[in-house]
Amino acid sequence: MSVDMEGVTGLTDPEEMHAGGRGYERGCELMTADANAVIAGACEAGATSVVVNDAHGSTKNLRIDLLDPRASLIRGPGKPMRMGQGLDGDCQAAIFAGYHARAGVQHGVLNHTWMGKEILNVYLNGEVCGETALVAGYAGFLGVPVALVTGDEAVCEEARALLGDVETVAVKKGIDRFSAELLTPSAAHTLIREGAARALSRLSDFRPYVVPAPFTLGVEWNSTAIAAGCSLVPGTRQAGPRHTEFTTEDFRDIMALLGLFATIAGRVACDSGRYG
Repeated sequence: MSVDMEGVTGLTDPEEMHAGGRGYERGCELMTADANAVIAGACEAGATSVVVNDAHGSTKNLRIDLLDPRASLIRGPGKPMRMGQGLDGDCQAAIFAGYHARAGVQHGVLNHTWMGKEILNVYLNGEVCGETALVAGYAGFLGVPVALVTGDEAVCEEARALLGDVETVAVKKGIDRFSAELLTPSAAHTLIREGAARALSRLSDFRPYVVPAPFTLGVEWNSTAIAAGCSLVPGTRQAGPRHTEFTTEDFRDIMALLGLFATIAGRVACDSGRYG
């Protein structure tokens, strides 16, 4: 299970997503509660092993002291496969919890792709995509189907358009990027638990999301300086003033490169002050 934060029950404020921000500690508790609802439903359906990957920001958000003991947790930076860490070919299913819509989806709560402001759009083999498509593509590369996506209504629509009859659970309905109509935690967690149980009880219905190789990752940045910096990574070419492209036969390179790009882009933006 890959757990992001923007699609977690009850959250709409960017401050709730970052350490030191107003409401962050409560946000971590809500994030952990969403994960626990998935774990409970998965175990009800017969799961014997659940690996949870903290996939948001610092990747140090989930509360291990509150996590259901039937699961193990991957946390901390430096994970080579980033949001997909923990996935391997032995997994029977991938689950995305707390996910959000890709950048530019008007009613997507806290919509973005990989980075909040530095990235305007991400493209996979020429098609605009979000984090759902990127991590699902990695899972598909390993032969693992996505069984469940939870988050706001917009990401659930995005997941169904991409993956077909995947189980989805919407815990909020976006009004705009920073506002939403929310379910209460108790109501949302019941729906998530039931959705996870349904998903794992019908695993034979799901097929891996397979992106044809070679894989080309295109990124439209908000800054010419970021594009220039990222183009220094071997194998990456600058395809325009604010565009970079990278092509590979191994989807693992895509996941690792996104993490490296984020490090470079974050450093350039931080050093650029108001121009970042």
